[in-house]
Amino acid sequence: MAATLQPEGVSRTTNGGDDGESPARWKYLNTLLGRAGAYSDPTEFIPGDAPIMNIKNARILVIGAGGLGCEILKNLTLSGFRNLDVIDMDTIDVSNLNRQFLFREKDVGQPKASVAAEFVMKRCPGCKVTPYVGKIQDKDEDYYMQFNIVICGLDSIEARRWINATLVGMVDEENPESLKPLIDGGTEGFKGQSRVVLPTLTSCLECQLDMHAPRAAVPLCTLATIPRQPQHCIEWAHILKWEEERKDDVLDTDDPEHITWLYQKALSRAREFNIPGVTYSLTQGVVKNIIPAIASTNAIVAASCCNEAFKIATSSAPYLGYPGTNNYMLYTGDSGIYTYTFEHQKKSDCPVCGNRPKAITLDPESTLGEFVESLAERPESQLKKPNLRTAGKSLYYSTPASLEESTRPNLKRKLEDLLEDGEVIAISDPAFQIDFQSDREEGVKGSPARGKVCFA
Repeated sequence: MAATLQPEGVSRTTNGGDDGESPARWKYLNTLLGRAGAYSDPTEFIPGDAPIMNIKNARILVIGAGGLGCEILKNLTLSGFRNLDVIDMDTIDVSNLNRQFLFREKDVGQPKASVAAEFVMKRCPGCKVTPYVGKIQDKDEDYYMQFNIVICGLDSIEARRWINATLVGMVDEENPESLKPLIDGGTEGFKGQSRVVLPTLTSCLECQLDMHAPRAAVPLCTLATIPRQPQHCIEWAHILKWEEERKDDVLDTDDPEHITWLYQKALSRAREFNIPGVTYSLTQGVVKNIIPAIASTNAIVAASCCNEAFKIATSSAPYLGYPGTNNYMLYTGDSGIYTYTFEHQKKSDCPVCGNRPKAITLDPESTLGEFVESLAERPESQLKKPNLRTAGKSLYYSTPASLEESTRPNLKRKLEDLLEDGEVIAISDPAFQIDFQSDREEGVKGSPARGKVCFA
């Protein structure tokens, strides 16, 4: 006779009800984890209480409480995870209500993280969800070290790059607990993907950056000097003018008054440079970086992410990124239902997890401004707000405005006039830090600068 699993500390209720701690909650887990499956590794999976206790005790961080985040929180809770944290800096907009089902009309204007946490705990007794309203950059490594798994449901490439670099940087070879699996999900219309990153062991998100087309990664020097497209004028109003004239106000991209202000400033800028095409709707799209969202795609990708979390926590089956398996799942639903998994290779010259510098070729006849623009346009870098300096001087600063203005003249100067052979350029950006070493062939006029970009 098979024994019924009842984790330590879980008491039976006398009235047969389910208060979140009764065995009824774990009945389906008993079916899944009470015996080995066809894909279980006998050296890692031991049927019985242990895998259920792993689920009960695991602390999971969910980054993002939007379309994907709501699905992920729901799935994790109903899969048995009881100790969750959620981070989101956004507030609830009425347009969210059709697919972000943890929110109601009365919640409009409230923080997503707080409302989502309260809703989940109310509907799922025994589950603890701790919200944090703010940016992921507000937290240090000690905060992220307390989690067993990190799951991202973000719509921002920049935020993904930051958390990826942070988790990779946390890894200590002498402390296995410092390696935190990162599960990332993303959707756009009828397409989506899920992937698992084991920091330093498998391909990280930065290794895969060139799979994402750059989204208007315009360097600030272009915005501040001579814009060429209507999007440049809007970004100028968004990034520079707002900071200059309304820095004490928190920009709310759902506030019509704020969008109207940005639109008017961008329109004035466009007229100054004879650039057509600046409209109110385009301003909304650029500022909010609107990505089409479909509830069914969110549900499918979130299910995949939570399935991977379940397998990692219990060792009941190989997960994406498991040695010898694929680590990336693609979903396409616009012409039927299609999924595909493959292994994205780890890059030895990855700026975050690689073990050797990335080679780069520069033309000493090119200007510093052209180099800055190339940092934004390169699919593998996509640096939008770089600050460049050497040990002896500042080359260019995107921010603050005073330093940008004072270093702007350098943008027109040639690299050979600004740099010595072998001189190191330190490039900082919200994504990560870079050290670039110029190694131009000495004595050859116009020869390319063959450098190595070293990311720290």
